[in-house]
Amino acid sequence: MPDKAVFREELARLEAIVRRLEAEDLDLDGALELFEEGVKRLKLARELLQESELKVKRVVEAADGTLRSRDIDR
Repeated sequence: MPDKAVFREELARLEAIVRRLEAEDLDLDGALELFEEGVKRLKLARELLQESELKVKRVVEAADGTLRSRDIDR
């Protein structure tokens, strides 16, 4: 399962990039550099999220009332 801290770090950096781009005090080269970094980080964050979603377990109640889990089929 992906590290939650890594996912949070990616989101935090993406938010910082957006704030910086919205500040409008960047030259074109700086803005493009930040945009490229943001695209890479967004891709990684999506991959981490997809990996987590694939590992989600569904809890199933058996006839006798006990709970068990199994991987969700995709």
